[in-house]
Amino acid sequence: MHDDTQPAALDDNWQDDANCLGVDPDLFFPERGASTREAKEVCRGCVVREQCLEFALQNGEKFGIWGGLSERERRRIRRQRAQAARSIVGA
Repeated sequence: MHDDTQPAALDDNWQDDANCLGVDPDLFFPERGASTREAKEVCRGCVVREQCLEFALQNGEKFGIWGGLSERERRRIRRQRAQAARSIVGA
């Protein structure tokens, strides 16, 4: 049962509501150079996509599709966040 009083970002059970639940995990960890399109389609419209992405960003997931993004796409977000944090500290 989902507890609506707890903020979604802090919900430890977010995976229970994921579109990928029951899908072959290999789909989300394609061989190098293979298409990520099918995995990203599973993520599209997922109600916990943001929590999944945030989990991957906070835990430094280096492989696979998380929250609909590849490692390269997540690395870009981490760089942007680091730059934003530096600019706030330097302000």
